[in-house]
Amino acid sequence: MFIRNGLFSSESVSEGHPDKLADRISDTVLDEFLRHDPSARVACETLLADQCVVVAGEFKTRSPETFRAVREGAVKIVSDVLRDAGYRDSATGIDPERCEIQIRFNGQSADINQGVDREDGVIGAGDQGLMFGYASDETPELMPAPIIYAHRLMRRQAELRRSGALPWLGPDAKSQVTFRYEEGRPVAIESVVLSTQHDAEVDQKTLLEAVRREIIEPVIPRELRAANYRELVNPTGRFVTGGPKGDTGLTGRKIIVDTYGGAAPHGGGAFSGKDPSKVDRSAAYMARYLARLVVTRDWSSRALVQLAYAIGVAEPVSFLVEADGVSGARSAEIVDALRQEFDLTPAGIIRLLDLQRPIYYPTAAYGHFGRDDLDLPWESARPTETASRSYP
Repeated sequence: MFIRNGLFSSESVSEGHPDKLADRISDTVLDEFLRHDPSARVACETLLADQCVVVAGEFKTRSPETFRAVREGAVKIVSDVLRDAGYRDSATGIDPERCEIQIRFNGQSADINQGVDREDGVIGAGDQGLMFGYASDETPELMPAPIIYAHRLMRRQAELRRSGALPWLGPDAKSQVTFRYEEGRPVAIESVVLSTQHDAEVDQKTLLEAVRREIIEPVIPRELRAANYRELVNPTGRFVTGGPKGDTGLTGRKIIVDTYGGAAPHGGGAFSGKDPSKVDRSAAYMARYLARLVVTRDWSSRALVQLAYAIGVAEPVSFLVEADGVSGARSAEIVDALRQEFDLTPAGIIRLLDLQRPIYYPTAAYGHFGRDDLDLPWESARPTETASRSYP
């Protein structure tokens, strides 16, 4: 979808949000498998509820030793992720040292594996599904403006919490930013919502003033604020109980936060905990890469790419490009040109983007796209690299 006129909102959540804790644990398990075995097949899910963490999934490695080593280290992985997110004890949301941690690792189904690691040496898609990629020139990151600013607020909250500048901040937080669009361009920020966990001792006046001064003010430019701009900080008035103590966390439940903030369609598949043979992840990264190319090559100001796959089949069953201001015939020409330029099989995507390595843990908070703090291969298409490409 291309936003034309009206108000549009996107949200982000902090690294200490229960669902993001689940994503980060699952991706840390994935990274550990890839560190030992780049060809490992991983499907890892995490559930957090109060003082209990369950890590489960299906895995295939080249050696039993790798499987055993990661399984035995999984308890430490969970504790380290919880601690890194800012949790210290049950009062803050979960105790990394004393919480119950259950590990349930199984072997990958042979029925699935025969379609992925095929006898002819080709890597088939790990499942059927459809994936979308999107890019827009409305921000330097080629992302929709609302999700970029929502992520910035959460990263700022984490920086202040980690540095001790606001020592009463808790790990769990959420943001929401609403932009007004006119003729397809974001022109003003109408409202900001920010809810942050906090110590019980801090009074509401201190919290409201500090959040507005130290988090919102540095992130939300005054020149972008609408005439009726509003800020809503901790609208319920109190947010002491957070993390898994306040809400259950589950891998893959923040897929819109992970992608484009609702400004583009989503195929439904989550990313975290999945190795790159799973096209839910790798093809979504490739679709973003291709959408970026359409924009950076000045073929359009906005582009939406869809790829779809069948389990066990290498080539995509469909490939669509919708570009703003581009006719259907021209879109088909772009598809043909990109098909000729890129190998869109799982193996081709993995090679191009160098995905069989432990790079996934940092992506499990603050989005997988538009990141200026990470060196992500699917974000590497730059205008200077692609300017010589003529329009097909």
